[in-house]
Amino acid sequence: MANTVIKVENLAKKYVLSHRNEGHQYKTLRDAITNVSKSLSKQFFKSRASGNNKYHSPREEFWALNDISFEIKQGERVGIIGRNGAGKSTLLKILSRITEPTRGSVRIKGRVASLLEVGTGFHPELTGRENIFLNGAILGMSKAEIKQKFDEIVAFAEIEKFLDTPVKRYSSGMYVRLAFAVAAHLEPEILIIDEVLAVGDAEFQKKCLGKMEDISTKSGRTVLFVSHSMNAVEALCNRGIVLDSGKLYIDSSPQEAISTYLETTYALMRETSLAQRTDRKGSGKVKAVSFRVLNADGQEVSSLQSGKDYYFEVGYVNNTGSPLKNVIFSFDFLDERGNTILLFRTNFTNDNLALETNTGYVRCKINNLALANGLYHFLIFISHADVEILDWLEDAAFIQVEGGDFFGTGSCGLPSSCKILAQAEWSVIPN
Repeated sequence: MANTVIKVENLAKKYVLSHRNEGHQYKTLRDAITNVSKSLSKQFFKSRASGNNKYHSPREEFWALNDISFEIKQGERVGIIGRNGAGKSTLLKILSRITEPTRGSVRIKGRVASLLEVGTGFHPELTGRENIFLNGAILGMSKAEIKQKFDEIVAFAEIEKFLDTPVKRYSSGMYVRLAFAVAAHLEPEILIIDEVLAVGDAEFQKKCLGKMEDISTKSGRTVLFVSHSMNAVEALCNRGIVLDSGKLYIDSSPQEAISTYLETTYALMRETSLAQRTDRKGSGKVKAVSFRVLNADGQEVSSLQSGKDYYFEVGYVNNTGSPLKNVIFSFDFLDERGNTILLFRTNFTNDNLALETNTGYVRCKINNLALANGLYHFLIFISHADVEILDWLEDAAFIQVEGGDFFGTGSCGLPSSCKILAQAEWSVIPN
């Protein structure tokens, strides 16, 4: 029976969040010095009057993880999935010894190599060559062992020309290629990879997945993999763990874990309006607060048919207090496994938008909808030109595409794998 290499018991991690009033933002050195003086005075008078806590900033406890327990055997490839804020990254940081748990225990047998965020793990002032040796030393390898793997690492990362360049000058893609190559080739017993691989190009991602499967099946090493790509999790992993609101929701096969994750995601989307969603990225200067689909007559619909015309409408709130020009809107259509099927973006067609003050709506008309039958969900992305992300909301809505007459020939059967429909012209060319 395979050995247990990771044992997690009743693991919990608490963060204490402090909330300050917006009036406590200091913009000059004078403001900062004045604030320090006021704080010292308040602390002095507070010590003279016990129980007086009116000068304290409100504090809130947030449990990123709460009583999680599981075991991982040697050679397992475990996919960890969940919505943003579910606790995935916190769990990996604890397993990587980057942060300590509030309570509970973690027992790890073997060396751990982690690739969690772009920009961590390497010294920016050192070259790629020097960082390879530094990381190997951190993993407890001798210089001779690192040299033995050196050429293989460089070849995999495809950065030969930049090997003696400080990594601070690397692009994010170059950084990830080298970081993954180091983590995968320096023979750790446990390899932990976060969503950071999404930075690389599609071909390199495929290469990384192949390498992770190879080191697990041939070398018996353990892989923990966090990804929003359900296809990648299903292809690589032989086990799936779903986290939800800091708790372990399900621990089963990848297929069952993915199915459960998708069901809970769609259920949450039904229950929570866009305006109430907190799992979003961006500055918040503009926010998407509503979404609906209208047919060609302007009537709201709950399902679509292939081949018909539709309007996709997003209600927004402009929190800047003034009109905003050069705004980019994007709709990503994704299938049930998280694959991007269609992408509509205003700057693709030079339709940069100007948003009015306060509230309004943005509509995108799609003629002759080319989606085949199936359930789809949307990602809404709003930015100010290419300078600032204003709002980024995954799983913003979902909708069912039902049978339609796209080709004008009546109902036609399609394989379940078919996602996109297109008109084509056929002919025979004689010799």
